[in-house]
Amino acid sequence: MSGPRVRFAPSPTGFLHVGSARSCLFNWLFARHNDGTLVLRIEDTDAERNRPDLIEGIPLTLTWLGIDIDEGPYLQSSFLPQHKASAEALWEGAYLYACDCTREQIDERIKGNAKPGYDGFCRDRSVPRSETTALRFRVPDTGVTVVHDLIRGDVEFPHDSYEDFVVVRSNGTVLFPLANAVDDREMNITHVVRGEDLFPTTPKQVMMWLALNECKNIDEVALPAYAHLPMLVNEQRKKLSKRKDPVAVESYRDEGYLPEALINYLSLLGWSPRGEEEIVPVATSIEEFRLEDVSHSPAFFDVKKLRHMNGEYIRRLSVNDFIERSAPWVRPWSTSWNPSSVAVPWTEQQFDEKIYEDIAELIKERVATFGEIPEMVSFFFLADVPFDEASFDKTIRNDEVAQQMLRSSIERFASVPWDTDSLHEATLSLGEALGLPLRKAQAPLRCAVTGTTIGPPLFESLVLLGRDLVVERFRLALERVNA
Repeated sequence: MSGPRVRFAPSPTGFLHVGSARSCLFNWLFARHNDGTLVLRIEDTDAERNRPDLIEGIPLTLTWLGIDIDEGPYLQSSFLPQHKASAEALWEGAYLYACDCTREQIDERIKGNAKPGYDGFCRDRSVPRSETTALRFRVPDTGVTVVHDLIRGDVEFPHDSYEDFVVVRSNGTVLFPLANAVDDREMNITHVVRGEDLFPTTPKQVMMWLALNECKNIDEVALPAYAHLPMLVNEQRKKLSKRKDPVAVESYRDEGYLPEALINYLSLLGWSPRGEEEIVPVATSIEEFRLEDVSHSPAFFDVKKLRHMNGEYIRRLSVNDFIERSAPWVRPWSTSWNPSSVAVPWTEQQFDEKIYEDIAELIKERVATFGEIPEMVSFFFLADVPFDEASFDKTIRNDEVAQQMLRSSIERFASVPWDTDSLHEATLSLGEALGLPLRKAQAPLRCAVTGTTIGPPLFESLVLLGRDLVVERFRLALERVNA
């Protein structure tokens, strides 16, 4: 491809954060819109925190989302020789100097200083390099570094606001700002699209990038264009917390969110297509996406809105698609992948495929995620009704009129024609005799049959269960009251 080259560079230290997924998505939309290339680079140089299974999981999660990668995954660790060579070039060019200060010595010296951070103590001491010295970048004394950002415009960073920062630790580890810049140079990245939390490191990378261009034996490489995406915030308008907020893409997958719904929602966090419609095909997003149209204001990650959008996507599925795509949450024994967060309460022998096919269209209109299905339909497959005790107490146990409704229904339902219209008319008639509107007349019947007060349409469910089982569950509910 001859277009721009962008990259997604996550660290394999845990689940895929929705903010990281949004960054990858915007890179992907930009690449697809401009006939460019999306590279996946796994930043795996933190050996203590990395796990091989997490490295493998990142491409799998991106594939589930529908984001196809053009190159990679590459491992950042494979570029270690280039990291070290670049550090040596900066040292030879006098852009770095050795520092033998301990953290305690620095903290003691800078107490009360108006400017925080390292005080440049070793800058002109000509400290020899050794196994106990770090290498610091010599930030220019005057002037500014300008970051040309496609979203925020040109942003100036005065040099006197930066300390001489560490580039190489005393153990030889090349730190993120240089390693990241070297990787981008090696991969010919033309646009760096990432979250605004990394914006403070950008001037450091620009300074070192320009310094490398001046070093001997280092090829000059043009600076990439930068675009820093707005922060994702929660209801309190605070940055999403890994500990407090639901931010794992894998969790949304396990709960039964559709990848196309999640992608659609993430695309609206900081950007919007033309028109008022929020449910937008991904092809439309690709066609209309421009980095210059991305907002720089924080974007609210609203789980309720995502849930609503997912329900809209589920309702748009055909019945056959709904049955097929809900399989891991309904008949996991037939699928290669099962969600870890849902335990199906019935066995393969108890499950009735025909009943599920018959009720699929009814429940499709009532669930917001596939993970809600087991609780909604378990009464079809389990011999013992899984009663919600609070609902049973309120709807039947503590309501004598509701109990009379059940007794009357046992008699009437024993002979009424077994179809939805007849059951509806019988319930309406019995309710009127007891002074109950249809809604309240249905409530004890639903609770007795399903164990709760919500679920699929009642009369269609009764038809599928059959007369004998329905009447028996009415009797058992009354026995629970007497017990």
